[in-house]
Amino acid sequence: MRAIGCDRYLPLEDPKCFVQIEVPTPQPSGRDLLVQVTAVSVNPVDTKVRAAIKQGENKPVILGWDAAGIVVQIGEEASLFKPGDEVFYAGSRVRPGCNSEYHLVDERIVGHKPNLLSYEEAAALPLTSITAMEALFTRLAIVPHLDTSAPTDTLLVIGGAGGVSSMAIQLAKKVAGLRVIASASRAESAEWCKTMGADLIVNHHSPLSAELKRVGCENVAYILCLNSTESYIQSMGEVIQPQGKICAIVRSKNDQPLQMNVFFEKSVTFAWEYMFTKSMFHASDMQTQHNDLEKISRWIEQGVIRTTLNEQYGPLNVENLRKAHARIESGKMIGKLALSNLEG
Repeated sequence: MRAIGCDRYLPLEDPKCFVQIEVPTPQPSGRDLLVQVTAVSVNPVDTKVRAAIKQGENKPVILGWDAAGIVVQIGEEASLFKPGDEVFYAGSRVRPGCNSEYHLVDERIVGHKPNLLSYEEAAALPLTSITAMEALFTRLAIVPHLDTSAPTDTLLVIGGAGGVSSMAIQLAKKVAGLRVIASASRAESAEWCKTMGADLIVNHHSPLSAELKRVGCENVAYILCLNSTESYIQSMGEVIQPQGKICAIVRSKNDQPLQMNVFFEKSVTFAWEYMFTKSMFHASDMQTQHNDLEKISRWIEQGVIRTTLNEQYGPLNVENLRKAHARIESGKMIGKLALSNLEG
């Protein structure tokens, strides 16, 4: 089968930074599904993994951790899906990515694609949806209740216009009934956050305590930090309520220590969220990601939430993949982007 890979890190200006390759079509066993990939999305994790590829890898690395497609074959232990099912999923960091014609994925981290969405619209959802679901409802222990009539608690989302934040804002507002404050520094980012459902907008380039006071809020019960964790530690300690909860998804730059003592006197709960943990370590609760995607699909069908696809880059080929990575690396991406199935 055809795939697009990287055999070493090269800057995006180099036409050889991605190469089209031929690799054997994998065969499913156990609980694996063989999926014909129809659309993919690109996430910051793709660019980070690409940057770490060293010259001399035994074989090109296939990136891609967001896909939608059709099940064509199942392993002997698979029971959640059958050939012909339309699916969407984010895959596993410890297996080849989905920038290929066909892809193997464990059914326990796969969901049925929402019927209302195109493959591209669906491919934009899995990684960010699972991250947001686990961050809000597992790490922060927020209880979803679908009653949005009288918000009681407030969630601050730092970095409000990205892929994860676009889902988190919707879920916090429409599924958990929270008041949502999102941070954004550009007019177009702020407008996107409002479209996703944010009640208030603050500027993360200004002190958060002053920004919250500007919009009439002294402190918040929950914080979801989606950008530069080390840069916001002090600010988060200032604005979190006593016994509040914080979740972050970005490890500190250069693995520098985080000054966690700022949370001590308030007895703050701090948690990390990394959506690949369950698939990397074959956690006993791995199938909760299937369950989460099934909920996302149902809420899409019910009109509770919407896709976060904001840009399309045409068919998956070397040139379009370069453009997609460049867009992610610009740091100005709003929502998500997608590419259609492998060209040719």
